Amino acid sequence: MMKEAKPFVIDKTLIYKAYLKVKENKGSAGVDSVGIEDYEKDLDNRLYKLWNRMSSGSYMPNAVRLVEIPKPGGGKRPLGIPTVEDRIAQQAAVLFIEPSIEPCFDQDSYGYRPNRSASDAIAKARERCFKFGWVLDMDISKFFDTIDHDQLMKAVEHHVREKWVLLYIRRWLKVPYRTSKGETIERTMGVPQGSVIGPVLANLFLHYTFDKWMRIHYPNIPFERYADDTICHCVSKAQAEHLKEVLTCRFEQCRLKLNAEKTKIVQCPTSTRKKVEGYEASFDFLGYTFQCRKSWNRKQRQCFTSFLPAISKKSVKKLHEKMKEWKLHSHLDWKLQQVAVEIESQVRGWYNYYNKFGKTEFVKVMNHLNMVLAYWIRRKYKRFHRKPIVKAFSWLQEIAGKDRSLFYHWQRGQTPRLCLCTKS
Repeated sequence: MMKEAKPFVIDKTLIYKAYLKVKENKGSAGVDSVGIEDYEKDLDNRLYKLWNRMSSGSYMPNAVRLVEIPKPGGGKRPLGIPTVEDRIAQQAAVLFIEPSIEPCFDQDSYGYRPNRSASDAIAKARERCFKFGWVLDMDISKFFDTIDHDQLMKAVEHHVREKWVLLYIRRWLKVPYRTSKGETIERTMGVPQGSVIGPVLANLFLHYTFDKWMRIHYPNIPFERYADDTICHCVSKAQAEHLKEVLTCRFEQCRLKLNAEKTKIVQCPTSTRKKVEGYEASFDFLGYTFQCRKSWNRKQRQCFTSFLPAISKKSVKKLHEKMKEWKLHSHLDWKLQQVAVEIESQVRGWYNYYNKFGKTEFVKVMNHLNMVLAYWIRRKYKRFHRKPIVKAFSWLQEIAGKDRSLFYHWQRGQTPRLCLCTKS
């Protein structure tokens, strides 16, 4: 008896490659409470069933688990966490369509793309702030939550012909949220943040809404876009004001809205560009604050003012909060070597991102980390209990002198220095 042909031809190896990618990215369980380790207990059977359902057209995604993350400025950001199986299905679609979509994206789109990063966007913004005196710092209100499905699918259909991909993207767009209380929230617009396919769809939507439109209508105004976080560089205040006005209309045409309070025109003063009263002279972009900073010209051996990035106050606060979350005071049974092992991956990540620009500001964060370690030492060892913190800090400095390789930030030169210990 002949096997019935599947409506869609999907390579089984595509599903397996998607699983490997999902495993690599880790992530938490969805509404079914099945994590990646649980999923792997019956892996071959699960992957075969998923392939079979996707090939036959009977695959129906689960609701996404709603997790609300507090935003730095107040309010909450909704994240939609798909099940492991749905993440594998979405990853398969991404692997299938990305090779054809990726080359179409703009060179100044940096978010969620291979061989591009937030650091690349910051470096390019830094370079352009030297050349351009004004910036339009844009903020799209609730971008991921308000993407229009019909307009998005027109963009998708322009690049994707495979019926199974189009079918499942439509289904993923419609899946409801499931709250922690078991309530179901239906969705008629938007792309859940937290989904695998979301970043590709969001980039595609903004490629036509913003990137391509800018290249056609304002080819001489450069920009950097990381997902929905965007800045545009202008030659004058008038140009920035005009651009803000026309982009407000453009986004309304695409059923998006610029946040009037958070979208701002910023000047970039330097030694040769004077500050204009009534306009802000700093902006935050991807965890960095761009503002006037003193720089040293080694060739000319003189100090000058430039418009440069360094870790933002919000980012500093976030890193300090992360240090609190370690709860080192609850681990007084650990040795210093174990503390180093436990925090290394996080500190390494901070260094790799925040130490690329404005290093003197990031040094202050590492000084704070050394102080956190000194307080842990004072709690752990009785001989320091009733002593000023400078005693524990001095002992930490001695250890760093003997073994600089113990902590990652020590390896990078940020060892404890007694002159920086000001707390008591």
